[in-house]
Amino acid sequence: MDRIPILKMGPFLLVTIQVDMHDRLALSLQDDLAERIASTEARGVLIDISSLEIVDSFIGRVLANIAAVSRVLDAQTVVVGMQPAVAITLVELGLSLPGVRTALNVERGMELLRAALESETLGSDGDASTAF
Repeated sequence: MDRIPILKMGPFLLVTIQVDMHDRLALSLQDDLAERIASTEARGVLIDISSLEIVDSFIGRVLANIAAVSRVLDAQTVVVGMQPAVAITLVELGLSLPGVRTALNVERGMELLRAALESETLGSDGDASTAF
């Protein structure tokens, strides 16, 4: 597989990784996501990694880079479906994935993205609570 499909769902992009990630595919996903965020003005990216059984330090860094690029392009990133073994590996490798929010499944991840978008909208309209 040369590319991982990126689906647009309203203001969000959905990426479901169904194949083993190799370095070239991970870099291609990073570039493709940056282009799609910019071209669609997406406000969030949800990445489902439930099929990944192994995540090495390079793939972990790519996920962190995707989150950083997304933030610069005004989008949130949520990673869902992380296997317990993958989480343990990332901790053992010392990768904290800054800027990456996580959720157990796609449904909860979408809730996180919707809540973040709603709070941004309320904050920009001045309807949010007033600071003292």
